[in-house]
Order: sequence, then structure tokens, then C-alpha cells
Amino acid sequence: MLSGKDLILATKPFAKENRTLSWYYTLSTLFLLIALLAGTYWNINLVAKIMCSILAGLVIVRLFVIYHDHQHGAILNKSLLADSIFTVFGIYILAPPSIWKRSHDFHHKHNSKMPVSEVGAFPTMTNVKYKEMNKMARFAYLASRHPITIMFGYITIFMYSLTIYSFRNSPRKHIDCGIALLVHYSLGFCVIWFLGWLPFLLTFFIPFFIACGMGAFLFYVQHNFPGVTFRVRNEWTYEHAALESSSFMVMNPVMSWFTANIGYHHIHHINARIPFYRLPEVMESIPELQKVKTTSFKIKDIISCFHLKLWDVQRNMMVGLDE
Repeated sequence: MLSGKDLILATKPFAKENRTLSWYYTLSTLFLLIALLAGTYWNINLVAKIMCSILAGLVIVRLFVIYHDHQHGAILNKSLLADSIFTVFGIYILAPPSIWKRSHDFHHKHNSKMPVSEVGAFPTMTNVKYKEMNKMARFAYLASRHPITIMFGYITIFMYSLTIYSFRNSPRKHIDCGIALLVHYSLGFCVIWFLGWLPFLLTFFIPFFIACGMGAFLFYVQHNFPGVTFRVRNEWTYEHAALESSSFMVMNPVMSWFTANIGYHHIHHINARIPFYRLPEVMESIPELQKVKTTSFKIKDIISCFHLKLWDVQRNMMVGLDE
């Protein structure tokens, strides 16, 4: 049985991209997104416009995961053209490279490490700490993990936490966050001014709302699920953080395509340099990666994930407030 460093080394042969395939998936997804956004405006039929708007939101999710792979150096590394494309996309989606890479790399190095840092992650508090807090602090903590906060991830997470908060705190370090906000508000205003409110909703607001809400939801449930475990710093290991604190999200082939295989999240955390299109291959090839904690889009699984609020230090498990 492979474990520890041996398990991580076993994934190393898969951390090699097919450059042609990487470009094909990147450009085909980008062109599809452009076509769908155009369809939200140029389509004659309103139902077709709405469908294009919804699909555009889902395709943004796919392109975001591809962007996320590029930021990890898993695909199209050291390509000036790819760097340019993904920098523009990061600004477009309100997750500019300066803040996204820093916070997400921190997340990979500290996922499930107790006490949990809020950088690049949803805050997780122990039941002991929660009891010591005042009502306002408790409200703020629960609000940060609330389904409504995640549903409105476009405003709460991408617009505020990633861009506004980062730029306000360190404008020189995160100048691209300021650029992202300027571009975003200007683009939205121009769409309203020149095209009207309906194109704004279909071409701009709905795709962003779907993409950011879906992105926030996926990130939440893949690290906050029944059976997730946390460890104090001196007991933390990279392997544990991947296999015990990152879930495999079971999806149908359609959703796997829209999410670019991000459901294989435990494998991504074992080795972030594996391209998204090779993740299923890794799971099929290494038996140790098949014995993993799972979640899904089923209503009962979603409710179970959102029920969890606090880390019970006595029972070593996530619990709800009623527990």
C-alpha cells in the first residue's frame, strides 16, 4: 500500500501535460464562451438567449478551472500567450493572478491545518473557541459559511473578498485587483448604457452570478463535508490534507466537463501539477486514491455539508450547532 511520500511520487508521471491538448481545451472553451455570450445578445428567441446565458455561466466555471491549472503550472507553463490570455481572464472573472495564486497556494499548503487560516479558505472554528466569542463575532463567523453567502459568491467572495478587500489592503501589491474592479464596473456600465438592462442581465450578471456561485459552492463542499478531518500543525501532513480533508465529488459526465474534473479534488491536492484532463487517469491507475471520502450534488449531501459548522475538538469531527 502506497502512503506518504511514496504515494505522492506515484503521481509524478502523470504531472506531464500534452501541450497540444492543453491548448485545444483552453482555446475551444474560450471560443465556446465567446459564442455563448454573443448568443445572449444576438439570438432572436428569448428562451434561447436565457439558455445561452446559463450555459455561459457554466462554461466560465470550466475556463476558471483551466485558469486555476495554469496558475499551478500544470498546463501551458512559460507560454507568454497563455500568460496573457489567463491574466485577462483572471481580471475578467474578478480573480486576478496576484491574489488568486497567493491565496490558493497558501490553501494547498495549509488545508485542514488547525487553527484554520482564513486565507484562501472558508474559516473553520472549534466549538471551544465559538463558545468564547460574543454574539457579533458568532454572527460574522456563521454568515461567512452561510449558503446565501456562497450563493451570492459573485458579490461576497469574488467581488469583495478577492478584489475589493485585497486592493484596499495592499493596492501596490494587488494593482491587478484595482484594474479588475475598474474593468468590471466599466464593462457593466457600458452594457447597460449601450445595450440595455436585458442584455446586462443575460450577457453580464447571470453568467457571473452562476459561475461565481458555483465556484464558491464547489470549493466549500470539497473541504466541508461529513467525515472531513483537521489536524494541529505538528500532526499535519500533505497526504492527510489531500485524502482526509479533500473530497471526491461524484458527478455525471456533463458536470465533470463543465467543472473540468475539479471533482477529483483529493488527487489535485496530492499533486497540483497534474493537468485536469489527466485526473481520472490517475484515479484509475492508483488504487490508494480510489478509497476516498465523497460528496455529490444530491440534495441530502448538500444539506449535510452546510449543516456542519464547528470542529469538535473532543470528538475530532465537524458538527452542527445543535450538536
